[in-house]
Amino acid sequence: MAGRPVDGPPRSFRIDIGELVLDGFDSRVDPARVTAAFEAELTRLVRERGVPLAADGTGVALDGLAGLPPLPATTSAVRLGEALARAVHAGLAGRGDAR
Repeated sequence: MAGRPVDGPPRSFRIDIGELVLDGFDSRVDPARVTAAFEAELTRLVRERGVPLAADGTGVALDGLAGLPPLPATTSAVRLGEALARAVHAGLAGRGDAR
């Protein structure tokens, strides 16, 4: 692959998340703020820790993840978005059950 170091992991990733559905949260939780916090935290985690499931450079597609860490009971959109990003990254690191 052009632009990829021969002895290192891929330098770019594409993570497509079609839809995140959060049920049971207070209506005061602002979806736009959850999304912004989620995107910022997931970007940070991928930059700092990579995506272990894709470390060998092959494409990986997951239809769903289960068995991830629970989300906090909170009305803070930022805290919820960050916790959700950490849970998704845990799934991309091989923790949880791929479906």
